[in-house]
Amino acid sequence: MKVKLVLPSLEEAGSPLWRPIKYALFPPLGLATLAAYLNENDAIELQDLHVEKLNLNDDPDLVIIQVYITNSKRAYDIASHYKMRGAYILLGGLHVSALPDEAAKFADTIFIGPGEQSFPQFLLDFKKGNPRKRYISTSGRTLLDQPPPRRDLIKRDKYLVPNSIVISRGCPHHCDFCYKDDFFKGGRSFYTQRIDAVLKEIESLPGRHLYFLDDHLFGYPKFVKALFKEMEGMGRVFQGAATVSSILDGDLIHAASKAGLRSLFVGFETLSSINLKFSNKKQNLNRNYDTAIKLLHELGLMINGSFVFGLDDDGPDVFKRTVDWGVKNALTTATYHVLTPYPGTRLYEQMNKENRIIHKNWELYDTRHAVYQPKKLTPKQLEEGYKSAYAMFYSWSNIVRASMIHESLHHKLKHFFYTGGWKKFENLWGMIINAGGLKYMLPLLELLLSDLKHNNQEHKKEVTFMNIHEFNKSEMLDNIKSV
Repeated sequence: MKVKLVLPSLEEAGSPLWRPIKYALFPPLGLATLAAYLNENDAIELQDLHVEKLNLNDDPDLVIIQVYITNSKRAYDIASHYKMRGAYILLGGLHVSALPDEAAKFADTIFIGPGEQSFPQFLLDFKKGNPRKRYISTSGRTLLDQPPPRRDLIKRDKYLVPNSIVISRGCPHHCDFCYKDDFFKGGRSFYTQRIDAVLKEIESLPGRHLYFLDDHLFGYPKFVKALFKEMEGMGRVFQGAATVSSILDGDLIHAASKAGLRSLFVGFETLSSINLKFSNKKQNLNRNYDTAIKLLHELGLMINGSFVFGLDDDGPDVFKRTVDWGVKNALTTATYHVLTPYPGTRLYEQMNKENRIIHKNWELYDTRHAVYQPKKLTPKQLEEGYKSAYAMFYSWSNIVRASMIHESLHHKLKHFFYTGGWKKFENLWGMIINAGGLKYMLPLLELLLSDLKHNNQEHKKEVTFMNIHEFNKSEMLDNIKSV
């Protein structure tokens, strides 16, 4: 059969005038993962509307659309178009799991929760002619012995970071504002692949750079430490995300650095302990942010700090105070968010009870707009403060100031060029994307991420599968039991 998989985008992602680089970073691995369960004789097309225009003149038999909150309107419009052309419509993703009744109006079948087990079951039912209206993931969640994503369907040259990879699902933590708890409800909320499967996938990816898209790369320390040990000497450089507590506890961060970690996304979220308690961000409570940052800098790692504005303890001074702290601690980049109460989260339920939700225009639930009433700020103050934080942090004076804090000249220069290149040349990024030149930028990224101290020592390493299998047999059972 003819199958079409679609990841809708916001309109701005396809603008010929301004195309933010963030929309062209990573390919849609979720859809590529689902495609791996389809028959090898199926005619499959995968379209990511962040990087290409949608072809609406085709006639697929089956259309699968990934829905998140800000693309939901566009996703429903696409679903309606293909439904009128006689296609069978599947909708899944975070927003579908949060608001299944809303999504069901536009689909023949919806998927609630992760699809590794429910999608194959749908395909069996579909071939028999009796597919269900809803497939809900609960028991049996696993990544063991699953087929690898269909990367052959991904248009690699349209992404800055085509070698994105996911080795786990979910997160061991449960923050009140996080979408993922609702997505994984009813079953295991954190689980991993086998190490040998991860290494096989890494070996198949060209170039040196990897980006681990896992919500918490260090979420299962024993597993990831064994993985990093096997990655030593492979010549890879990689980026990922972790918590403050996972940086400070044990020597995992050292193992990651030896394996090729060069940049880490860290969810600091807020400098207020009151806010941490409010949002159930327990893993950050009583943790020394400055100590974690000092350790990362000593290892030569770049830091992307993530912060949320608009929590209940945030007043008008929170924006400058947070920026000043980030510059003082030489964060390489900063990602700021307006607190957003996503449907299905405990934060949304609480704010809805308190009548603090201003509207339900999902397109504005993009962490850039205030969609609720803050306690110590007006919505306008929150939005303007969010914008001012970006302008302050990425001013040339602050970029230079933060760069000069590092001890080595190499780290000073790396910080300056990475930070400046990321935010000060957004118009240039747009021109590069529109001209199809993104594929030529990856070597520059790899150079910026390189650790010059170790480049001459890196060599290809033979993977010791015997040790890996021993780990998988003993530790994977511990993983399943603990989670």
